[in-house]
Amino acid sequence: MTTPPALARRLGLADAVAIGLGAMIGAGVFSAFAPAAQAAGSWLLAGLGIAAVVAYCNATASAQLAAVHSVAGGTYAYGRAELGAWWGFAAGWCFVIGKIASCAAMAMTFAAYAAPPGWERPVAITAVAALVGVNLLGVTRTALAAKVIVAASLLTLAVSVAAGLTAPAAADGAFAGALPHGTVGLLQAAGLLFFAFAGYARIATMGEEVRDPSRTIPRAITIAFVVALALYAAVGGMLLWALGADGTAASSAPLSDAVVAAGWDWASPVVQVGAAAASLGALLALIAGIGRTSLAMAREHDLPVFLSAIHARFRVPHRAELAVGAVVLAVVAFADLRGAIGFSSFGVLLYYLIANLAALRQADAVRLYPRWMQVLGAAGCVVLAFSLPWQSVAAGVAVLAVGLVARAIRLRRERARAAD
Repeated sequence: MTTPPALARRLGLADAVAIGLGAMIGAGVFSAFAPAAQAAGSWLLAGLGIAAVVAYCNATASAQLAAVHSVAGGTYAYGRAELGAWWGFAAGWCFVIGKIASCAAMAMTFAAYAAPPGWERPVAITAVAALVGVNLLGVTRTALAAKVIVAASLLTLAVSVAAGLTAPAAADGAFAGALPHGTVGLLQAAGLLFFAFAGYARIATMGEEVRDPSRTIPRAITIAFVVALALYAAVGGMLLWALGADGTAASSAPLSDAVVAAGWDWASPVVQVGAAAASLGALLALIAGIGRTSLAMAREHDLPVFLSAIHARFRVPHRAELAVGAVVLAVVAFADLRGAIGFSSFGVLLYYLIANLAALRQADAVRLYPRWMQVLGAAGCVVLAFSLPWQSVAAGVAVLAVGLVARAIRLRRERARAAD
């Protein structure tokens, strides 16, 4: 009897960092600042700080769990191991639905920068199909593409920040006025900006493909998080300087607008190309991460077992990635960017709530970080999740309930068949 193909450990530290950075940079810099500015106004950077604290607690919880559980699936696998099957399912389901919304957001962000007017949705759909194809060629192709895209993104951000800081200072810069929507608006901005930090989850979900995972994954998560935070702070400060809170909130492409405000019109195409590349990098890493979580869930029958197949040559969960691509294509055809970001943030915050609870349960012998960090992370996830726009919260609760009910029905039917 032949052994079924398995995932191969082909990723080193640089590969893992590139995949995490590719997910975070594209997700945050080019899509999350405008809706966050609408909520927090000139207190945008304070919202970023709150999001960073919660995200760092979550990152350390994920790193601590990944050092012990070096398997595909991320918090789905950690929740099952530390808390039980229902907790694991809730984490995996929240991740899959939240990150599918993230994929749609990244595809639409790419199209906003790269497509001619009126062609945004067809271009976004084409991008999703192309990157599913790249992921199907193997994880080393994914890592190589992520490195190229991250390099292009960093160059774009350097040009954007340098240009924006030469612009005349806007009247409504950081902390220049009262919170437009009070404390709730500040927390809502933090919840929307949390969307920008969630890319390090991609490193953990690929635990079966990383070499020396107990050492590599915690280091990669920390490095990617610190680099992304420094970039976000620089870009957020520059946007408030060049455009102000109102200008940032009103812009569909704030980095391009900041470059134009500085008189660097020649650099606007460079920013557009870089933004498109960063969005593609995030989309590439997202599809890979969702595919691995779907694989882990299918192995435990929490998704159709059909999705647990691994390609014999390329060693990727090809059926899961094709299924993810099909669902993302459907979402892109109907969703809007702000709604996708809010829905994604809600699902991912619940996912990390479970990660913090799972890390809190770990024994002292494997503990890398103090317990108070997991308590703070869990509390922060709850507060930010339920501070998001009510439409995002309602949709997230409804979809989570659908998943839980579907699992309960499946388990009941399995017990009935076993009794017969």
